[in-house]
Amino acid sequence: MANVFGILTAIVLALAGFVAYQNKARYETEISNTGNENDRAAAFARGRKADPSKPIKVEERNEKAKLGYTQGHLELDKATYAATFAERTGVDEEVVKLWAIEGAQKKTNEDLKQQVADKTAKTAANKSKLDEIREKTARVGDIKELASKMRTTKAELEDLAQSISTTAEKLATLTAQNNQTEAHANAMKKKFEIISSGQSLPTLNTRIRSIYPTWGFVTLACGNHGGVVSNSTLDVVRDNETIAKLLVTAVESNSASASIIPDSVAKDVTLMVGDRVIPAVIAKPVIVPKPAAASKPAVVPKPADDLPAAEPAATPEPAATPEPAATPDAAATPEPAATPPAAEIK
Repeated sequence: MANVFGILTAIVLALAGFVAYQNKARYETEISNTGNENDRAAAFARGRKADPSKPIKVEERNEKAKLGYTQGHLELDKATYAATFAERTGVDEEVVKLWAIEGAQKKTNEDLKQQVADKTAKTAANKSKLDEIREKTARVGDIKELASKMRTTKAELEDLAQSISTTAEKLATLTAQNNQTEAHANAMKKKFEIISSGQSLPTLNTRIRSIYPTWGFVTLACGNHGGVVSNSTLDVVRDNETIAKLLVTAVESNSASASIIPDSVAKDVTLMVGDRVIPAVIAKPVIVPKPAAASKPAVVPKPADDLPAAEPAATPEPAATPEPAATPDAAATPEPAATPPAAEIK
């Protein structure tokens, strides 16, 4: 619409310009003719041959009237042209605005088309997923039956989890009991090994209950319940020093008798009732490593003529293995006579 209006305006302006041009040409012609008439009148006044002046004045007035009319028409055409130009300028500006609006609308339309395409693709994908879910559901069976089965399975799983938890607690209890049993078994095994080796238990800590110096033996305040083992060696300790050694000859539940090992009592020491008795400390035998296999002799470089040859290093002799200490023979314990016993520890 704006283009049509602009074309019409251009046509009107062209016609107005053409009319103005024609009027201007006629105006110039009339002015020229008027000048000629004036020259004729001047020549007539000077006595030259010319036409009478009256017709010239009438014609001049007519020409002036035509000229005023033409000038007025020209001014009107100029005003129309200016208004039309201003209007066209506004129309051009409006056209530019419309073009901008059209571009923005096209961009909006393109965005809407893209959104529609995306929505269409998403709808198609959702429809495909829905069809797939329906197909799987049809293969599985009725939803209500499936929900009932799922609830039943869930309850079974909860029962199974509870059972597993209970079993785990029982297993932990049994494991703890097993560990305690193993620890007790290991302790008993170690105790049995100590007893089998002929030693009293390391936990033994008792006192001399009575002393029979005539017969060379003493009685102890505990027996096998306290860790005393028959034929084991014991130390008599006073002020953290060993003052004598004993050899256990007889053991009962809560008492034992032991012979005093000859030459084990320290000088100027007399055993007394109440002296502390502990297992004897037996030194572990020293294990001497076997000599390594003889290796090939190293190649000694030949010495120079002016230097003496180096003597081979002496091979160290193996250390002598210490002999184990002699175990005192168990002396035969005579039966005690009907002598009144010494003071006992109650």
